[in-house]
Amino acid sequence: MSDAVQLDLLVFAAHPDDAEIGMGGTIAKATRAGRRVGLYDLTFAEMSSNGDPKTRQREAARASELLGLAVRGNLGLPDRGLKAGSEQVDKLVEVIRRHRPRIVFAPYFEDRHPDHTACSRLAEEAVFNAKLRRYRPEWDAWTPDAFCYYFINDMHTPQLVVDITECQAVKMDALSAYRSQFAPMEETKDWVPTPLTAGYLDNVAARDRLFGAPHRVAYAEGFISKGPMKLEGF
Repeated sequence: MSDAVQLDLLVFAAHPDDAEIGMGGTIAKATRAGRRVGLYDLTFAEMSSNGDPKTRQREAARASELLGLAVRGNLGLPDRGLKAGSEQVDKLVEVIRRHRPRIVFAPYFEDRHPDHTACSRLAEEAVFNAKLRRYRPEWDAWTPDAFCYYFINDMHTPQLVVDITECQAVKMDALSAYRSQFAPMEETKDWVPTPLTAGYLDNVAARDRLFGAPHRVAYAEGFISKGPMKLEGF
């Protein structure tokens, strides 16, 4: 795995668009600063009410281009079938050890969508296992400097806030790339209204404003860590 791209930030998400919702501005800010950022979706979101896997992959490719990602991958795990277990965890462990990131991000472990919380648990286990030199010794062990959680559907008091004012427009453009999820498309066959098509992106922007307000910045994203954070040169 020595030929893999080493990443500064590695982000895990249950579905394409999750990471863009929770930390798209932070990703864009990091890539603009020359950081290498990789994003791995665990599933193809094949159970989504709107769109299909091929459409979501096209949308994800466009969002990745806008955000400046160095790597985007999909682990092909079953949508609505994420669960703790060695086979699924090992897929994340292999990604961590291949890319040797400084910081790993995953969804916060409290969220209304079960797949988001399952992704959080899988990532936590993978970060722990990745540092154990006798665990899957065919891959060199790796310990990131920090493991942080981002918010998707809900809002909690953050430990870390990143000013994304200069990148808010890029974040919203990346989210708008997922037209199948966020745009009302009554003319499209099999389209159905969902909470995502009822002003969800306005709610995302409003949350970013709320995170920014106490710090006197226009927009911010919030994060939580279970342990100490080492973010020099972020």
